[in-house]
Amino acid sequence: MPSDGPTATERFLRGVIPENPVYKQLLGMCPTLAVTANMQAAMTMSGAVLFVMVCANVLTSMLRGLLKPHLRILVFTLTIATFVTIADRFLAAFIYPMSRELGPYVPLIIVNCMIISRCEVCAQKQSVPTAAADAIGQALGFALALASIATVRELLGAGSWFGIGLFWQSEAAQAYRWQIMSQPPGAFLTLGVLLAIAVALGAVWNRRKKATI
Repeated sequence: MPSDGPTATERFLRGVIPENPVYKQLLGMCPTLAVTANMQAAMTMSGAVLFVMVCANVLTSMLRGLLKPHLRILVFTLTIATFVTIADRFLAAFIYPMSRELGPYVPLIIVNCMIISRCEVCAQKQSVPTAAADAIGQALGFALALASIATVRELLGAGSWFGIGLFWQSEAAQAYRWQIMSQPPGAFLTLGVLLAIAVALGAVWNRRKKATI
């Protein structure tokens, strides 16, 4: 039975910016830090998360009338694990170099709190279209966050974007690359700076919103 709650459009829009899983909810931190050294890896991970989240949300919504409270987390986990396995095997079969680069982080989507939380908050309570819209919005918000971090890291660390060389390409310029951006500390630094910017912009927006009321 459908329950009262945000509409499909509201769910979708909330996931992109107002309830962004990375910058607002601080979920999915492991892949956010681990796979954002370049845009190819970041967008491949985003695609895998989109596939898994949409499929898990839709299936959970379809089964919501059969879910038992004490078994719901188990059902969520098994559902997510099924689609993660499909995504992982697809990457290994058709995009093997990227599958190797992402390593264990695709299988770790199984325990990503971002996906489990959407099954809990939305999919088990609302209709299939609403659950699908929620999953797409959250996945796009996740992709936006990964793209912003990966863009900064790849530009400053490698002088390229999506593997296309833009600058730092000469031998003289190579010495001035921010090589730390291609390493794990660069992920923490970039996330910290962008998160601070997001919080500051959110505070400004809230003040302006209150001033117009």
